[in-house]
Amino acid sequence: MATFSSVARQHVLQAIEEYDRRGGDDFLAVYGFVPQGEWTLVHEGQVYDLPAVVGVAHRFATGRLATPDDLHGSLSSAAAIMRKRGFDVTQPGGGPVAAPARAQRAPQRRAPAVKPRRSSSEPERVAPVCPTCHMTLAGTGTCDYCA
Repeated sequence: MATFSSVARQHVLQAIEEYDRRGGDDFLAVYGFVPQGEWTLVHEGQVYDLPAVVGVAHRFATGRLATPDDLHGSLSSAAAIMRKRGFDVTQPGGGPVAAPARAQRAPQRRAPAVKPRRSSSEPERVAPVCPTCHMTLAGTGTCDYCA
């Protein structure tokens, strides 16, 4: 099972760009996905197959494609992460993916936070990408594959 926390908004946009460039059927065929239509990602009025886009975005983020088998059983987690990245996602039944319910707790007094939380209005930090192979660069700033 793949984890999707390393997938940033820019990786999803790269996957969407490739989806548009290849066309939906070709994109799905190249990466071994079948159209399913239950889980969708909506971006700028266009509807995309969520598992395929997430799988390819995972490839841009980590260098490894998240296959349909990797995504089986983890689409709700992937959808929640896509929503955090600012995308509209629908789930089986056609409704939007609901935010996970949080348990109600009694109010507690807390010490002030040392580090303020990043507000949702701040843009996500964009990781540097290799201009040749489009992989996310390591902390050294050089591509492990192209160098």
